[in-house]
Amino acid sequence: MSDRSAGMAPSRVTAILGPTNTGKTHLAVERMLGHASGMIGLPLRLLAREIYERIVKRRGAASVALITGEEKIVPPRPAFFVCTVEAMPLERSVDFLAVDEIQLVADPERGHVFTQRLLHARGRFETMFLGAGTMAPLMRALVPDAEIVTRDRLSTLSYAGSKKLTRLPRRSAVVAFSTEQVYAIAELLRRQRGGAAVVMGSLSPRTRNAQVELFQSGEVDFLVATDAIGMGLNMDVDHVAFAGLRKFDGRRTRWLHAAEIGQIAGRAGRHLRDGTFGVTGEAEELDEDLVEQVVEHRFDPVEAAEWRSGRLDFDTLPDLLRSLTVTPERHGLRLTAQALDETLLRRFAVDEDVKKIARSRGALMRLWEACQLPDFQKTTLDEHARLSKEIFTALTSRRGRLTEDWVAPRFNDLDRDDGQIDQLSARLSGVRTLSYIANRPDWMAGAQEWRDRTKALEERLSDVLHERLTARFVDRRTAALMRALNVRSDVLAGVAEDGEVTVEGEVVGHLDGVCFTVDAGGSALADRALRQAATRAVGPEVARRLGRLAADEDAAFSVTPDGGVLWNGALTGRIVNEDPFSPRVRLLGELGPIPARERAERRMEAWLAAEAGRALKPLKRLRHAIESGALTGLPRGLAFRLIEASGLIPRREVERDLAALSQHERRTLKTFAIRVGAHSVWLPGVMKPRGAALAQAFLPHEAINGLAGEGLSPLPEPPPSARALSAFGRRAVGRWTAPVEALETFAEAQRAAGKAPLSDEALNSLGWTTDQAKAIHAALRTPRAERAPSPDKPTPPPKDSPFAALAQLTQPPRPAAKPKTARRPRRRPRRAAAGKPTE
Repeated sequence: MSDRSAGMAPSRVTAILGPTNTGKTHLAVERMLGHASGMIGLPLRLLAREIYERIVKRRGAASVALITGEEKIVPPRPAFFVCTVEAMPLERSVDFLAVDEIQLVADPERGHVFTQRLLHARGRFETMFLGAGTMAPLMRALVPDAEIVTRDRLSTLSYAGSKKLTRLPRRSAVVAFSTEQVYAIAELLRRQRGGAAVVMGSLSPRTRNAQVELFQSGEVDFLVATDAIGMGLNMDVDHVAFAGLRKFDGRRTRWLHAAEIGQIAGRAGRHLRDGTFGVTGEAEELDEDLVEQVVEHRFDPVEAAEWRSGRLDFDTLPDLLRSLTVTPERHGLRLTAQALDETLLRRFAVDEDVKKIARSRGALMRLWEACQLPDFQKTTLDEHARLSKEIFTALTSRRGRLTEDWVAPRFNDLDRDDGQIDQLSARLSGVRTLSYIANRPDWMAGAQEWRDRTKALEERLSDVLHERLTARFVDRRTAALMRALNVRSDVLAGVAEDGEVTVEGEVVGHLDGVCFTVDAGGSALADRALRQAATRAVGPEVARRLGRLAADEDAAFSVTPDGGVLWNGALTGRIVNEDPFSPRVRLLGELGPIPARERAERRMEAWLAAEAGRALKPLKRLRHAIESGALTGLPRGLAFRLIEASGLIPRREVERDLAALSQHERRTLKTFAIRVGAHSVWLPGVMKPRGAALAQAFLPHEAINGLAGEGLSPLPEPPPSARALSAFGRRAVGRWTAPVEALETFAEAQRAAGKAPLSDEALNSLGWTTDQAKAIHAALRTPRAERAPSPDKPTPPPKDSPFAALAQLTQPPRPAAKPKTARRPRRRPRRAAAGKPTE
């Protein structure tokens, strides 16, 4: 494209130079859209795709073409072309032309392409070159008629020193210089900070855009990337951290230049927002002079541009090789080092098979095209040379094209989406090679069909690769929680009807009643984030529920045999003492204001006390009768024993008291619903299911082991307490426990049988065997009753009983001792005389 057109004024050439974040690319796009047609060349396929999508939104897809080595989207009549620099169709004449990152004229690998554009690519009316301020002297030398415009950075860039990866601020980008290092850093950030997005130049645009969206949307706060982010990829980065200061440039491992550090570090900050840069704890500190250069954007000027002759001689293979070594005759240009295409050409120059074919001018041009095939797969030189030779052989064959027989097997080998990240990346690189070939219509038969197929495969593999990268390097739940902890008022959190708690769309636990159960985090970071997110997301809901609990009716509460208090069916509290008439409850969970929690505990305790009064009414009546003094004498002693044992005592333990009861006292016991059976004395009302369930709830958890069930059960070890047995309506008999009603049925059956053994029918009704019945009978034998105690001396409860204090308070005072008086001696009667009666 010439810089002059017949009958037209020369194109205005402008160089917009300055550091990053000066709006150069934005300016070029706006200037291009101000013309009827335009073309912009960009250094990366990723950046070209970004600019293309931006222009499509404003002018529509029918007006914009995207041309890269691997992708061509060209509508019938496009007005604007967005391209990679190498793929710019310079044969098209446009009103405006721009080339971004023009300082890459000094790049050893690609510099000669940028130099060719700098010297020869022009728009009809306006041409614009965008780049670093270091290009100003060389620009004046190579393009004297160019107007140089210097732009200042919109925000301040400052040095933040060294920081460990675990201490990096949010919205940080970590820059590494190998795939292995990128993956290792991303894995560490996943474990320590919730995750990171990954951006590398080798990623397809679709994968890269999806990963960038993770970062841009705030789903993750960290980005791990190669130095590809230095080439105009616009992201909201506040801090750039270098994980190293050395890189392999294709030939050797070297230190980063100051301008390279400035280009990458300059990605920190956006528009008017300031940014910082630094190094990670594993990298060496930056030299003070180097930091000053980066902060002040003062770098050594670019001294020369890489150059290779654009006038290649295709007469013979030696002539072509010789034309590649022609030295520039202009100051500011230097012959570029041998690139990959030239290396391949020199290998083919000694290949007899190639030499036989490459004799004509057309064959040499085909050979040079095959040598320019990019090595997307980063294979060995031998492998890449073999592929280029196959293409050259096909292009110079009778058909002059690559056939379906050549393409289809390679495509089928790549048409799989299984495997891990490295395998998917390798397949994508292979697809990029096929896409490059398919975008050369003169290379392949049915090129359009294969373009569509390779594009569809690339998109599918890109999506799968994004999923694999996200699954490996992003802990979505922890990242969401960390984000929720840092952004505060607009955090999306909620509690579903089934109690599922979500924060930023991620399930973090379950709220059952007022008790929040946190899902396992898998790491200390995740656990801490879960706890803090729970406080923010669930705390207000728990406070509301506590208020409703404290004001709810009795019907909303229930109790479980293991001491749990339920509110609307949800476990809410736990009984912590053993007295059902003075209950104490511990509210479960940790969330909610302390006053509200205390009110909720008092409400549950009030319900339990009222429920005990209803379910254990006979036991409560006995307590009240003792406290009020309504019971005296032997009935009071029996009442003490029943209260102590929660309503059930063996008869033989109180046999003497029972034998000494008067008829009036027996009627008193009946008044209090106390039943005296053949083997037990108990309160049947307490043994009903409602009372039993409540009594069991106040037992220690270990006390109920082995007591549930019906019929005979082996006596647990250690033997349960009398209160535990009573709560289940059972008696300890020898090495068994048996229901109290079954023992009374057994006694009635024995009385009916007299001295005869029990019938099979009687044993079946009890569910006992003959041996069990004999063992129970032996254990129930009552020892010979001793003399019954005086009615004024009831049997006291044990000293360690919780009712011992009650017994002391209600014990009637002893009567005062009568003074002793002298006893008169008894007079013995005189014996009567024989035959005489006594008087």
